[in-house]
Amino acid sequence: MQLGRDFVYALNQIADERGLDPALIVSSLEAALISAYKKYQGGNQEAEVHINLETGDVVVDELRTVVDDLTASPGELESPDTQITLGDARRLGIKDAAVGDVLHIEKNPVDFGRIAAQTARQVIIQRLKDAERQVIYSEFSDRVGEMMNGVIFKTENDQVLVRLGERTEAILPRKERIPGEDYSPGKVMKFYVLDVRQMTRGPRIVVSRTHPGLLRKLMELEIPEVREGIIEIRNIVREGGARAKVALTTLDPNVDPVGACVGNAGARIKAISSALKGEKVDVIVWSSDPIVYIRNSLSPAQVAKVEPALDQDHAARAYVYPDQLSLAIGKSGQNVRLAARLTGWKIDISSIEAEKMPTLQDIFHEVAEGD
Repeated sequence: MQLGRDFVYALNQIADERGLDPALIVSSLEAALISAYKKYQGGNQEAEVHINLETGDVVVDELRTVVDDLTASPGELESPDTQITLGDARRLGIKDAAVGDVLHIEKNPVDFGRIAAQTARQVIIQRLKDAERQVIYSEFSDRVGEMMNGVIFKTENDQVLVRLGERTEAILPRKERIPGEDYSPGKVMKFYVLDVRQMTRGPRIVVSRTHPGLLRKLMELEIPEVREGIIEIRNIVREGGARAKVALTTLDPNVDPVGACVGNAGARIKAISSALKGEKVDVIVWSSDPIVYIRNSLSPAQVAKVEPALDQDHAARAYVYPDQLSLAIGKSGQNVRLAARLTGWKIDISSIEAEKMPTLQDIFHEVAEGD
């Protein structure tokens, strides 16, 4: 039986284009043909299939165990699909057959060639799909934690799908989306590769727009000092699309980490913010002194003083003047909440009255009272 040289040529061409091993496809095809042959024969045969990769010839062998003529006649074999009598074996021309031998008896069913061709087509299509899935998984499993450009190609009900490259799809779950952001098909955005898992139907790639890692990658892209390691990002916290805080240190005392990240006229931080739906990004100086770190973390509010709580661990009270109170707390408590997450300290905000400078009227009044 033959699949033909055209089959071999096509198989090698496909394997070469997709970077597959032809032998791997052939082994899968041989296994599928064994299953197809047993189904075709409708019995419990034990079979082997061998495909010649040069000629396309297909050899189907049935495996039969030789049993003694004295213990079994042809019509009374215990397992007629897997056994053969010694006499029948010798009549087939196998003169040296002996009881207990396992013989390979070549079969060439008339109609099986058509079934073999159909099976070959199905197996090759499936192997190509499997190989493509494995290539995608191998490529993207190494890219977890990276930033990639993607195109929204489907938004339906609660499902947002993103195309990464030409043939790779990723999922953007609801919790990884920036609230209120437009995810219309065709829109190009930057995404953080959050997770890649091999599933039954292929790799499942999850991307994010809210992960702190996306902001980190954007800063590395826009700020050379961060990319080169002169400025180190110590921590990032975000509330996607609303506000983020980034704690920085510098390895070069001549480089101002905040100024370098903000850029000339705020150009660098604006570019980062615009990529995140206008998210406000507070860049602050990290400090090993928790009191200084807490004071910095409440930026853009100006803090008068910070005192640690004596009755709690990692808790402090920050004091601000009345005109800074709402700024320190932030809308719905956002600023102080992010500051607490950034520093790892519980922070309470209190207002203090500004020290009042004496006026001329107060001085004249005091002089008059003295007289």
